[in-house]
Amino acid sequence: MGDLVIGARSGAPEPDGEPVGNQEGLRAGDGEELRDGEAGAEADGDEENPPRRAPKQRSFWKELPILVGIALVLALVIKTFFVQAFSIPSGSMENTLQVGDRVLVDKLTPWFGSEPERGEVVVFKDPGGWLNDEPTQRSDNSFVRGVQDVFSFIGLMPSSDEKDLIKRVIAVGGDTVECQGSGPVKVNGVALDEPYIFPGNTPCGEKPFGPVNVPKGTIWVMGDHRGNSLDSRYHMDQPGGGTVPVDNVVGRAFVVAWPIGDWATLPVPDTFDQKGLAAGPLAPTLAGTALALPAVWWLRKRRR
Repeated sequence: MGDLVIGARSGAPEPDGEPVGNQEGLRAGDGEELRDGEAGAEADGDEENPPRRAPKQRSFWKELPILVGIALVLALVIKTFFVQAFSIPSGSMENTLQVGDRVLVDKLTPWFGSEPERGEVVVFKDPGGWLNDEPTQRSDNSFVRGVQDVFSFIGLMPSSDEKDLIKRVIAVGGDTVECQGSGPVKVNGVALDEPYIFPGNTPCGEKPFGPVNVPKGTIWVMGDHRGNSLDSRYHMDQPGGGTVPVDNVVGRAFVVAWPIGDWATLPVPDTFDQKGLAAGPLAPTLAGTALALPAVWWLRKRRR
């Protein structure tokens, strides 16, 4: 900015006699806060056009409550419609998730009709009877409880009252899922290679099952720690046969955000990209297409 100096003179000496032009206006750039209108008002004594004063700036302490209020509203909107933090309370998803990890859950895509897919880690509300024996974790300190309630309301902390679960989606509506003996888990007859399972566990854990036909609008979920997860396998005697309604899904966990040392994304494992895995849901579509072709041919023939 050395090339431009506001209010500088040309350097030529001023001529003798009366100054040329508005000398006060030229000198305003030298440090005096003087405008042409102010100079004229003082010289002519014009009281009809009083000088304009710059608006008084609010103090920081007066603006702080407004900024805090806006921040809280934005946080509440984000928590309600976009992203929410959840805490991992148990070891049912080890070693993918550790106890105490904070995960961020995408709540936006379900608003657009997106449904859970195989391999995703999802948070869902208790479909009924899964967490009956699990006590809520509330602090004995009333002040701490109040802070937690406020922060959980705006999405900065997980709620200690909500009974939410986190598991991996193994099968979706229309699939057939099973696990016999020591495994592997099969979806629509395709064996899954599951490197995310807790070391030392078998794919079935101690609870072989199936084959189970997953109803439309539901999902079959399992924890990565198969020996320490009361998932769909253990609720087959309850309404829904162990499946979870899609409407109960809060969203997909996509990243471990805290602690920093455990930071990681939660992508869908490659095993769920195998060919033929979606054979179950596609079979009715293919069958319907095969039956529709002769009907279309017959209608076209009649119109001729």
